[in-house]
Amino acid sequence: VDAYDLAVWKPSIKSIKQATLTTVLEKIGSLLDVQASELLARINAKDSNYVYIARSIEHTTAEAIRNYLSDEKVQGFTLERKSHRVYPEGSLACHLLGFVSASNEGIAGIEASFDKELVPDKNKAIGGLAFGNSVYLTIDSTMQYKLEKLCRTALLENNAEGVMMVLMEAKTGRIVSYISMPDYDPNTAFDAPRENWLDRVANYVYEPGSVMKIFTMGAILSLGGITEKTTFYCKGAYEKEYTSGERVIIRCSTGAHGLVDLEHILAYSCNTGAALASETVSVRDFYAKLRDFGFGEKTGVEIKLEDAGLIQPPERWSGRTKPTIAIGQEVLVTALQLTTAATAVANNGMLMRAHVLDKIMTVDNELVFQAEPTQVKQVLTPEEAKAILKAMETATLDFGTGKRARIEDLPIAVKTGTAQMLDTKTKRYSETDFIASTLAIFPATNPQYILYAAVIKPRGSSIFGARVVAPIVRDAILNVASLYGLSRSSVATIEHPSTIVIPPAQPVQITDVMPDLRGIAKKLLLPLLKRTDIHVIIEGNGWVVSQDPLPGTPITPGMMIRLRLE
Repeated sequence: VDAYDLAVWKPSIKSIKQATLTTVLEKIGSLLDVQASELLARINAKDSNYVYIARSIEHTTAEAIRNYLSDEKVQGFTLERKSHRVYPEGSLACHLLGFVSASNEGIAGIEASFDKELVPDKNKAIGGLAFGNSVYLTIDSTMQYKLEKLCRTALLENNAEGVMMVLMEAKTGRIVSYISMPDYDPNTAFDAPRENWLDRVANYVYEPGSVMKIFTMGAILSLGGITEKTTFYCKGAYEKEYTSGERVIIRCSTGAHGLVDLEHILAYSCNTGAALASETVSVRDFYAKLRDFGFGEKTGVEIKLEDAGLIQPPERWSGRTKPTIAIGQEVLVTALQLTTAATAVANNGMLMRAHVLDKIMTVDNELVFQAEPTQVKQVLTPEEAKAILKAMETATLDFGTGKRARIEDLPIAVKTGTAQMLDTKTKRYSETDFIASTLAIFPATNPQYILYAAVIKPRGSSIFGARVVAPIVRDAILNVASLYGLSRSSVATIEHPSTIVIPPAQPVQITDVMPDLRGIAKKLLLPLLKRTDIHVIIEGNGWVVSQDPLPGTPITPGMMIRLRLE
C-alpha cells in the first residue's frame, strides 16, 4: 500500500527559531506518537543535510502533517510518497513471513527468501504499474492463530525464555503451523527487541534430550542391533569405563526400570536402556543412520539462514559419545529438523522434505510454481517405523512419560524430553536451565500430522517435558482434531506381555556426594527420614522437582537436605 516518509532538509530549518522548531516537532510528534525530543535526536543523529525522521506513515496521518506544515508555512520538511508493505494480521506467523527494510527489501523469513519474486519487475509494467508475483504458503492461518494463542499462554505461564511449535502433515511434509515465541509485529519490526526476531524453529540449535530417542532407537532397530523383543536390564544407571580412562555415567531420573525392551525404553524414557542398546551397533553405522534421518544438514525448507545443526563425524567421537547421543546429548538440532525427521516414522519409513511454499502466481493468475510432496529417503522399513510408533503410543499409558498428552478417543504416539542446557560460563550442564519438549504423531493408527513443541528455560511449576509440554501438545491436538474433523471414535488396543518384570523399587541412597534426585517418587525418599546423620525435609507430594543442596555437593554430618515435590 502507499505510505509516506518524512524527511528534513537541515539548511532550511536553521533559520527557524528554536522555540518555533520545538513547537513544530511537538505537533508532528503528537501526530506520529513520538516525543519531540526523539525527532530532534533523529535530525541531529546524522551528518547528512537530508535526513529521514519518520518512515511508513499511513495516508491519514501524512495528510494531517502536510496540512499543518502548509498552514503554518513551515519550511524544510518533505513528505515522500512510497510503496509500503503492510501485514494485516500483525504478528501472526511473523518469524515465517519475515519483514522488509525501509526500502522494501526482504530482510528475514519468506520476505528474504522470495524477495526477487515479490519485488515488482518494472520491465513488465502494465499501464505504468509494475507488480510482483504472489507467493502462497502452506500455513493455515486459522490453525496458526489457535496454536499461537496456546504458545503465548505457555510462554507467560512458565515464565519461559521462548516457545516453539511446528505442525506438519505427516505424509507430505507440508508445514501447517510455524510458531516461535516471543514474537513481534512485522509492521513495526524495528521497534521490537532484537531477540524477538530470532526464529527459534529453524535458526536455534540445542541438544534435544529424550525426544531424540525416537530416532536413536529407530536407528539401532534398523541397523539390526536390537529387535522389538530385545531386553536390557535397567538398574537405574549406565556406567562404563574405557581403556583410555574415560568414564561415563548416565542416570535414569525415575530410578530403576528393570527389564526393558524397545517399547519400555521409549515409554519410560529409559536412559540406561537406550545407552545399552547403543552398544549393539558400530559408531560409523550409528552416525550414518542418524544422518539418514536428516540430522547435521538443512531440511531444505524455503527459509534463508536455516541452521543445519551438528552431529560430529565419527573420528571426533569419544567413548561416551555413542551412549550420550542415544539419550539426546552431544547432538545439536532444530525444532524443524526433529519434526521433519519424524516423517520417516509416520510415513512408513520414508523421510519427506519439509516445505512451506505452496505456489507462486503472477498478477495475471498464471502459475509459476506449484509445490509437490518430495520423498527424500527410505530411512526405515515400514515394519520398523510401525514398531517405533507402537512404542511411542505406549508412552501415553499410565506408566508412560506421555500420559498427560493422552486423548481417550484419539490414538497418539508421543515422546517427551527434558534436556539440560549447557552453561556457557562454566562449560557444564546447567542445574537450572532446561528445554522441555514433546513430539506427537497422530492418529497413531494412520498418521496424518506431526506436532512438536518445546519450552525454553521454563521457570514455572516444573521443568519436565512430561509435565510442562505434554499438556500443551494435548491441547494443540484437540484443536487440530476439531478444526480438521479427525475421527475420534475408537482407539486401538495396545497389547503387552501378561507380565512386565520390574525389580522392587530401590530406596534412594545418599552417601558421600549428593545425588540428582529430581524426578524421584516420594515413596523412594521416605527411608531417608530415618537417617540420624543428616536432616532430610520433604515438602509436597509426587516427584522431586528441586533440591538443596545441588547434585555433586559433598555430604557432611548434620547437613540439612530439602526436597520439594510436585
